[in-house]
Amino acid sequence: MGKASDWLREERRKTLGDWVAFCLSCGHAQRYFEESAAGLPSACPTCGGEMRSQCAACGARFSSVFAVECEVCGSALRAGEAFGGPIRKPS
Repeated sequence: MGKASDWLREERRKTLGDWVAFCLSCGHAQRYFEESAAGLPSACPTCGGEMRSQCAACGARFSSVFAVECEVCGSALRAGEAFGGPIRKPS
């Protein structure tokens, strides 16, 4: 990716939050800053499903709402499909 996309990614993170939490059931996503992690809901505000903000295996946080594997340990964070299609495009 080019410098422009890196700049845009950093600006989003400064404004919206460095980290992501998402619902394992419906995919609802929320960006957050580390300082506000304690205030994250444990249940999804949309469907009541489990919200995940850290890898269950190693505890690492994730920065992409499209993450399906932990960047640190490689464990699955959630199913690779949602609503009948892949969350990430095949490479």
